[in-house]
Amino acid sequence: MQGTGGSIPLLLLHAWGESWRSFERLIPSLPTFNILAPDFRGHGLADKPASGYSLKDMAKDVAALLDALGVESAHVLGSSSGGYVAQQLAVDYPQQVVSLILVGAPLSLNGKPPFAEEVDLLRDPVSEDWVRESLSWYRLLHSVPASYIEDRVQDGLAMPAAIWKAALRGFYEAVPPTESGSISVPTLILWGAHDHLVPRLHQETLAERISGSRFKVYEDTGHLVLWEWPERVAEDVESFLARLPKPD
Repeated sequence: MQGTGGSIPLLLLHAWGESWRSFERLIPSLPTFNILAPDFRGHGLADKPASGYSLKDMAKDVAALLDALGVESAHVLGSSSGGYVAQQLAVDYPQQVVSLILVGAPLSLNGKPPFAEEVDLLRDPVSEDWVRESLSWYRLLHSVPASYIEDRVQDGLAMPAAIWKAALRGFYEAVPPTESGSISVPTLILWGAHDHLVPRLHQETLAERISGSRFKVYEDTGHLVLWEWPERVAEDVESFLARLPKPD
């Protein structure tokens, strides 16, 4: 499809514990874009090998997917930890990234997050009750359709316990992307003012490290910006990409 984004596709990268379907409320608001929305390894309907969950491996998977599809470069939107992968992609494979949209994305995940010990205790089969309770780690300040929440529960149940652990470990053991390299592509950073997992100082530091980036705060919003405001995120994405120079 052609439109605001021209012939360059928009690649959507989901968060840990989710799948491409977490973008199902965003995609209808971006009808003029050519969308690519894969599942990360171990998530959704993707293969679930025992290894390959480091941050660099996840970025390598994305780069390999673009190569396999014959896509030279893409605009890349990453939600939460998907935005961490997007940053690593921009550092390791800069030729494949035209721009970045980071939605509630961390600057750093060094050090175990507060729920890591709970994840380490997981055993198969992963309990549906546990998956539901895990969603309470992320405070919601606005209503989200119950059907969307149920889909996220199913995303969680699709992941074996070992992959919950390995994927999380891959994030918190990684060197933060902006400490291992530089990012120079146009970047939009969207952040919820009540995000208790990703502090404002980290977002401001991320914006400083990416020269020329734009930082926009969603007031009265928590960590899950994508869940709470898909239509608004779509508007900001369209506005941001419309301002970029058109490809030759």
